[in-house]
Amino acid sequence: MSIWWSLHLRREAASVPLARRLLLGTMETAGVDPDISYDLSVALSEACANAVEHGGDGGRGGSSEAYRVTAYLDGERCRIEVTDAGPGFAHEPSPVREPARLPRPDAEHGRGLCLIEELTDHVHIGNKPGRGGAVVSFDKILKWKKDTPLVAV
Repeated sequence: MSIWWSLHLRREAASVPLARRLLLGTMETAGVDPDISYDLSVALSEACANAVEHGGDGGRGGSSEAYRVTAYLDGERCRIEVTDAGPGFAHEPSPVREPARLPRPDAEHGRGLCLIEELTDHVHIGNKPGRGGAVVSFDKILKWKKDTPLVAV
């Protein structure tokens, strides 16, 4: 079984639960284990929140007021990609990443990438080639509920 969808969303806080609900509904319909669905939905929420907060271009207009979420459920894996049109990351992360460092306990921000890394199997964080903007992609191996009709045996 293979399912994919892509959303082009406004950089508004209300877009985050929309993306999360669509992902949860897709995975429930496909028969994905609820614990896996929950982990991926929290990771997606964090990536979307980052795009909403940091994904603008400082008022230059155009597509900077939007970001894109793409989800692929393909076989035994789900891959999610969130891209924005913001400034991207100041330094392109190296291919071998150290785990993200947790912020101070009293910090109000800075836990999103740490949560994504903890909840998923593989994370790639980088910049879009050419036009700029950030790309956060992550994947997780799926587990299925018993008697799932859409899973090929």
